[in-house]
Amino acid sequence: MDDATSVGAVCFKNREDHLRRLEADGYTIIEDALDADGLAAFRQALAPYLGTHHGRNAFEGYTTERVYTLVGRGRVFEDIASDPRLLDLLGCFLAPGFLISASHAICINPGEAAQSLHFDDSFYPIPRPRHPIGMSVIGAIDAFTEENGGTRVIPGSHLWGQDWRDRAARARTVPVEMPAGAIALFNGTLVHGAGANRSDRPRLAYTNQYCAPWARTQENFFLGIPRERVRDMNPALQTLLGYELMAPFMGQVTASHPRKTLEPDWTPAIERQAPR
Repeated sequence: MDDATSVGAVCFKNREDHLRRLEADGYTIIEDALDADGLAAFRQALAPYLGTHHGRNAFEGYTTERVYTLVGRGRVFEDIASDPRLLDLLGCFLAPGFLISASHAICINPGEAAQSLHFDDSFYPIPRPRHPIGMSVIGAIDAFTEENGGTRVIPGSHLWGQDWRDRAARARTVPVEMPAGAIALFNGTLVHGAGANRSDRPRLAYTNQYCAPWARTQENFFLGIPRERVRDMNPALQTLLGYELMAPFMGQVTASHPRKTLEPDWTPAIERQAPR
């Protein structure tokens, strides 16, 4: 395998080690996902949206800012979500044609309480233990520390069964500590939760979550991102957003390939058919 670390490379350095950790622990930390220029570009592109939406409940975090539909808000977010190195790892756990399910920035401000423990693909009502239906990325724009609310995980909990709540109550969580630019990639059944921010500064991050091609996504990107914007995105990201077929014909649009809807002169077939 190629051992390069640039965004244009096919895979992350130490790919096999990351895969082994994902299998054994349910998560892995990749420290070279975003460089200094990428971090600066992220902050600049996100700045106009900060301060617009605080959490509405304890799970979102009452003093936490969230910017949803992040992947549709700028090229830097598009590139992060469709990084070929990341897609390579995700493809080892999710079937071809997998989708992006959620994409948002998270700024946890000082004083925020710890988030309740959960697992990210819990809304798919299929009993545990099971193969993941989703995979999640948490990216550090600010370094993650135990003090500033770095995500807490229970290693190995992705293998637990339906008694995961009882087991989590007895288990010890460990903080995910990683430098700015790193990502934590983890299995959708890994039990985790954001820590409390006991520092005097915000902790900025993002999350992109992915799911099996047959699963319903958390965010409805067909309504959230205008087709005019999707038209200019790279083909890999168009696939992630659902503009691709899952064999034999799931996702078709009036018997046509969904990518045809991105053509400038496309109109729905129902509008072209004469009433009877």
